[in-house]
Amino acid sequence: MSIDNTIEATEKEIVEEFSLFDSWDDKYEYIIDLGKKLPPLEEQYKMDENRVRGCQSTVWLVADYKGGKVFFKAESDAVIVKGLISLLIRVLSGHTPAEIIEAKLDFIRQIGMTTHLAQTRSNGLLAMVKQMKNYAIVFKTKEAALTGNQ
Repeated sequence: MSIDNTIEATEKEIVEEFSLFDSWDDKYEYIIDLGKKLPPLEEQYKMDENRVRGCQSTVWLVADYKGGKVFFKAESDAVIVKGLISLLIRVLSGHTPAEIIEAKLDFIRQIGMTTHLAQTRSNGLLAMVKQMKNYAIVFKTKEAALTGNQ
């Protein structure tokens, strides 16, 4: 097994994991389990400015920029949403702002999320993706300003 930690490789891994399940009940159970494994977010980050807008559930998302890469942490009050954000963190965290901005995130469609999530959850998922990409845009802009590259 190669140690390929590109966004695409992680997406492929997730698609393969989801292909092992026969029913959507099993897939939901897996997503909930992933959410339960997500480390809790420190209380100091649970403030209004870190909330993801457009989510029916409460979702806090924070990003840190270290060594040219973006690292995400998040939490939600809804177990299924915690699972969804944990998948997004797994795919996007630890990558450069440019990689995150350009990520297609086809795995969401490939595992059937777009057709099996309720409309409100689907909107929330898109809001989480948008917020993560917005963080990447901000870090990329700051990086360009510091280095003089536009």
